[in-house]
Amino acid sequence: MSRRSMPVFVLSSPRTYAVLLTFLAMLMPGSALAEDRTIKTEAGEIKVETVAEGIANPWGLAFLPDGRMLVTEKRGQLRFVDKNGKKSKAITGLPKIASGGQGGLLDVVLDPKFDENQLIYFSYSEAGEGGRGTAVARARLGETSLEDVQVIFRQLPKVSGDLHFGSRLAFTPDGKLFVTLGDRFKFDPAQDLGSHIGKIVRINPDGSVPEDNPFVSQKDALPEIWSLGHRNAQGAAIHPETGKLWENEYGPLGGDELNVPAAGANYGWPEVSWGRHYSGTNIPNPPTRPEFADAIHHWTPVISPSGMTFYTGDAIPAWKGNLLIGGLSSQGIVRLTLDGEKVVGEERIPMEARIRDVRQGPDGAVYALDESNDQILRLTLEQ
Repeated sequence: MSRRSMPVFVLSSPRTYAVLLTFLAMLMPGSALAEDRTIKTEAGEIKVETVAEGIANPWGLAFLPDGRMLVTEKRGQLRFVDKNGKKSKAITGLPKIASGGQGGLLDVVLDPKFDENQLIYFSYSEAGEGGRGTAVARARLGETSLEDVQVIFRQLPKVSGDLHFGSRLAFTPDGKLFVTLGDRFKFDPAQDLGSHIGKIVRINPDGSVPEDNPFVSQKDALPEIWSLGHRNAQGAAIHPETGKLWENEYGPLGGDELNVPAAGANYGWPEVSWGRHYSGTNIPNPPTRPEFADAIHHWTPVISPSGMTFYTGDAIPAWKGNLLIGGLSSQGIVRLTLDGEKVVGEERIPMEARIRDVRQGPDGAVYALDESNDQILRLTLEQ
């Protein structure tokens, strides 16, 4: 294009200026997505590809049978992302989401019988009397909207504040749904069986209570509760061989935890912790109070653990059978080698970004939600 043929723009308004910037961007060479890179790991060179960009504050990820991804944005939007990284418009029909602070639209999972019923489940922060709390809804997934939306669980009571909503969702092989719930930075209620705060709950897909929940027959206890004494659990996964729930949660100043929550077990927060209060005040370590269940692994300094998955794929053979955990402050993926319920090895995969969730794709690759750059990343072994 010659100087004489260049169009002349009169910058008479912000809209005109925006059009000019778009036009100039079209003239710039280069790919629309960030360049691929490789990372050195114990398994060899890992290729990191950017699958999609512009996913605002991605939080949860689920793969659909057709290979598309269903992704939550914390500010309150749900989108499809196809295999080529093209994202849809925001899916309509979500309930009102009280986003702000650590609250917003959080996790999303498919019904175990999704092929038959097209049902999805998602967790989010909900406003109500007293403040906000974590809620779970299910709905039938359409191409552009959600239908038959039903709230199946509400954390009680709702309280003030912007912190510690949890919340991950995990279906067991027998069709029960686990929901991890934060302590809402309220401390003591995590020990109160009359509150959902600081608990993991177990419900049926319609929100009803399973008859074999541990506190069903206990007076003054909420029947949904599975375990208590949790601080802020943002990672959950079902072990592919045992069918047990595993979860990770934030400690305070130190003491992030990995737990295998047993029915009715009390994990001690805020009475015990492997960390300290932010003021520097000591908290008794778990072994000093044997009535509390201890973590199977803990971290100080913290990794700020989030979404996690057991890797069973073939795209990175050396990782098969390992537990992969997204790290926020640690800015990477934490890979744990396991022997039963013992952690026998740990590797940090540096991603230089806050990794909010980690999932295994239908192609066997590892997919990670990059919260720092609003991206979906794909990890495979470099060939």
